[in-house]
Formats: sequence, structure tokens, C-alpha cells
Amino acid sequence: MSEIKEYIKDDIITLDWKEHIRRRPGMYIGKLGNGASPDDGIYVLLKEVIDNSIDEYTMGYGKRIEITINEDEICVRDYGRGIPLSALVDATSKMNTGAKFDSEVFKKSVGLNGVGIKAVNALSSMFCVESIRENKSRSVVFECGNLIDDLTKDTDAGNGTNTIFVADKSIFGNYTINKNFIETMVKNYTYLNIGLIITFNGVNYVSKYGLLDLLNENMSEEPLYSPIYLKGDDIEVVITHGSGYGDTCYSFVNGQHTTQGGTHLSAFREAIGKTVRDFYKKDFDTKDICMSMYAAISIRVVEPVFESQTKTKLGSKDMSPNGKSIRTFVIDFLSEELDKYLHKNKTTSEIILKKIQESEKERKTISGIQKIARERAKKASLHNKKLRDCRVHYSDKHVLAENSTLFITEGDSASGSITKSRNVSTQAVFSLRGKPLNTYGKTKRVVYENEEFNLLQAALNIEESIDNLRYNKIVIATDADVDGMHIRLLLLTFFLQFFPDVIHLGHLYILQTPLFRVRKIGTRTSGNAKSKKGDVTYYCYNEYERQKAINALGEKAEITRFKGLGEISPEEFEEFIGEKIRIDRVHLSKNDSIRDLLEFYMGENTPERKDFIVNRLRYES
Repeated sequence: MSEIKEYIKDDIITLDWKEHIRRRPGMYIGKLGNGASPDDGIYVLLKEVIDNSIDEYTMGYGKRIEITINEDEICVRDYGRGIPLSALVDATSKMNTGAKFDSEVFKKSVGLNGVGIKAVNALSSMFCVESIRENKSRSVVFECGNLIDDLTKDTDAGNGTNTIFVADKSIFGNYTINKNFIETMVKNYTYLNIGLIITFNGVNYVSKYGLLDLLNENMSEEPLYSPIYLKGDDIEVVITHGSGYGDTCYSFVNGQHTTQGGTHLSAFREAIGKTVRDFYKKDFDTKDICMSMYAAISIRVVEPVFESQTKTKLGSKDMSPNGKSIRTFVIDFLSEELDKYLHKNKTTSEIILKKIQESEKERKTISGIQKIARERAKKASLHNKKLRDCRVHYSDKHVLAENSTLFITEGDSASGSITKSRNVSTQAVFSLRGKPLNTYGKTKRVVYENEEFNLLQAALNIEESIDNLRYNKIVIATDADVDGMHIRLLLLTFFLQFFPDVIHLGHLYILQTPLFRVRKIGTRTSGNAKSKKGDVTYYCYNEYERQKAINALGEKAEITRFKGLGEISPEEFEEFIGEKIRIDRVHLSKNDSIRDLLEFYMGENTPERKDFIVNRLRYES
């Protein structure tokens, strides 16, 4: 029996600000990650810096922000007021210090706690901030939160702040910056700040029509009617409908993309339902009203309260300390402005009515099947081995909720390996049995009649609404062979056909697993290889990495080609589904028509598809 250690005064320690952030980064930036996911920590660091520049623009200072990324070094230059020079060190390295506690200086700001930029400082191996005000410049340089240089000089550069940092690899590991994620972030900033110019690596981004531009960029089908655009003091809304399933709604608070929604999004859906029912004088179900709806809402709030430092879900109930509630504000606005729009635009109101009636008819047609399917799924869940669930879910109010992940695997061997090596707190596994059904061209009735898809839908909890989604990431994990690719396509078809909002809102991913293991016994080395008891092993995801590993270990290295996930041991899987997981987000843009994609790849045009494949064959000697 181990000896019980006595709890004494010496066990109580006090950490300084930077040491606390470096020991507990998750409290400040969520998860670390390796750059493969848009919510990984390195992008949170960049967002914290950009948010400060956006706040300057919101207050009327600086119409341009320049972002430059050179390998691992990130630079953000704005042309706002600049941080007061005498307070520069405190503002960047002293917790709970900043100007945003005074709402008169920064009204309706995102950063309120005096934490964000300090987290960037502490978690960077190099962090430099230069503030320029009235022909004077002061630069402070830190390493891992420690001040190493402080320089003041005269300058003729324009006012503003220039921040340069390199995320610390001793904390984040060997991360890779995905510039596509940053481009999406930049576009969202411009949609929410009409007229703001953001230059990213030399390319200018600017929005003329705000949320209208956002919807046009992200819709993957033609809208049934021209989007309804409504704007008032502190609120902006855009709404339209498509012809598919699901509903996609983007929500923002003070320019912050609240990916988990919150009080404003709940109020928005309630307001849409109430306004439409009142206008048509019919007791429509909100599900039928919102079916295939594409929408976005942005509000401005004084001193918003978010449910975590990463600010992905709004918890505020009031617009301001003495103002009306967010719920009342949103409902009042839409009740008046949307009602007015529908009265003035008869053609649009007729299209919306027809769409709602079609959704209602289909829902009622399959309602009996739904009831039976729900009971079947509920009964199956009692003894169902298809789902090995986790403890924390996306819908939970929990610090780990954003890490919740469901792996969809093929076969028992692959699911067994992942199940044994997963993090049981945040990672769940759903095991498919054989190849799923091709759902292209079928109605949603098939989801309830097909056992695999009925159980998958129940596991995800998305039958009623995407707001109930139980996992932030849904990762398709199939073998890297023909059958695995086919299963991947069938699953993508299922989501595209019936739950496109899962993709539009960034929840669907593809797991990248290694194709090769290159190993040499009894050798020690440094670098990116895994070393155990003198053995060195490289896991390689393509031919280039395989050859690079061979060059590092020599021609006598042992090379294993993984044919399926089931061949990878649970111990090895720990390397692939932990912090260093490689996943690719499934992304749709305005150029990706769901209908055209599914028709070509999953339809009955076999000869055309055959010609497409043959013309793109690559022969390797």
C-alpha cells in the first residue's frame, strides 16, 4: 500500500501569471492541437490579437489591418490609436489589466477580462508588441512571458499597434499553420465589419454587404428567394431558404463567431417561429419553418458574458446593465422588421409559405415511422455496442465540450483499436457494419427505416435540431483503400443529403491515418520520430514522408504498409487520435453545389463517371 502524503503548508504554492497560463493553457485558449483543426490553440492566439485590432476599428480608429505569416511567425499590424506607451508592459504582461473594463473607451468589445493578449505572450517563444502614438514608438519583446527588451524611439510611421509572435513549440508541439482556416477567419471579420480592409499575406479582403456576403459565400445551393436582409441598431440579420434538409445559422456577438450559439441564437429561432406564425396566422411547427433555412445573426452587446474564455457561446441575458433582455430585443426587432418585409414582398412570402407547407407535409408523412425508429434506437442503445460513448458532450456546459469527438469507423477491429486508445472523457466511437446505404435521391424516410443511419442519427442527437449535437467533431475514420474510400463517400452523401448543416457549421472531418510505419530497431535519434527502448519509429502519411524517414534511418529500416485501421495497434493509435491527430475538415463553398456533387459522384451516370476516372488515372513506375 502506498504511503499517504501529509498535506502541509508547503504544498500551497503561488504561480505568477505566465507560469499559470503555461501550466494550464486550456483555461485560456481551449485545447492546444497541432493546427489541423480551426479551433486549435494557435488560431485562438491569432484571434486574440486580431480582436484587439477589431475593437479599435469598432471605435472608429484604423480602417486597415495587415496580417502576415512567414513560416511560424505571425504579424498583425493595425492603424488604431495604439496602446499608451507608458502602459505597454502592463497591458501585455499584467493580468486583469486593460482599457476594456471601461465601456466608454471600448464599447461593445469582445475582450473584457484583460486576459487574451497576456495568454498570447505567455504561450509564445517570441512575443513582440510595438505601439506607435504621435511619432513615438515603444517596443517590448518577451520570451515565454519574460521581458527581455524594451526600446523607445522616434518614428514617422502611422499610429497603431504591431504584434509579432511565434507560438511556443515546447507547448504546442510541431504544429502546422493552415492558412485556409485563417482566410475563413479573416472573411468572417470583414463580413461583420463592413468597410474594414484586412490584408492577409498581400491579399485584400473587404465586404460591401456584410452578412449577405457571408451567406452567399457559404451557401452550396441556389436560394429559393433573394435573401432577406434586415439591419437595425446593434443587430443585423439575413435569412433565406434552400431546397434540402437541415438548417444552417451563423451567429455572432461583437464580431465574435459564437460557434456554439447561445442566448441570441435561441432568441433568433424563437423570433423566426413567432413572426412567421403571426404573419401567416397558422400554427406552424418551428421545425417546418426552419427546415432548409440559411441564416445569420449578429448583435452588439455591452459587456457580453461568454461561457468560456474562448467565447464560443454567449451566456448574457441582457443587452446592457440597464437595457432590455436579448430575447426581447431580438423578438421585438424581427416581429416588426421581418413582418414588414413579408407584407411588402408578396412573392417571397408565397415561396416561404410553400416551403413550410412542403416540410410540414413530409414531416407528418414520416411521423409514424419516426416514432417507431426512436423507440427502436432507444431500445438498441440499452445493449448497443455500436456506440462507445464518452463522458463529455458538445451540448454540455463543460470546459472540455469543444473537444468532444465521435469517430465513425468500419468494422470491429478498427473500432476496437480506437476504443482502447481513445480519451474516454471526450472521444466516442460508432462502429458501422459493412457498407452503408447510398442515400442519394432518397427522402428522409430512409434515415428512420435504415438501422445504421437511424442509430447514427440518434447517437448524434440531430433529429430535432443541430443545436442538440452531442459532438463538436464528427470524424469519418475509414481504411485507406478502395472500400474505405467508398464508405467515406457513402457517409459524406448521408450528411450532404440530410444534414448539410453539420458540414456548413464545420463539424465534419476526415481522419488521416498513416500509410507507412518506418522503424529501425536499437537506434536512438532526435527530431519528430517516436523513440522507445532504443527503437525509432516514423509514422508516414504519404510517399514523401516515407522516403524522408528512410533517408533518416537508412535503407535497412523496416517498412510496414498499413492496409487498414485494424492493423494499427491501440498503443499506436494513441499517436494518431491525441493532440497530434491529423484531420481534414469537410468544407463547402458557394461553388460546391450539393445537388450537382451528389448527382455526379453518387448518381446513375456510370459511363460519365468512368470516363472521369480513366482520364485522371496516374501511372507510377
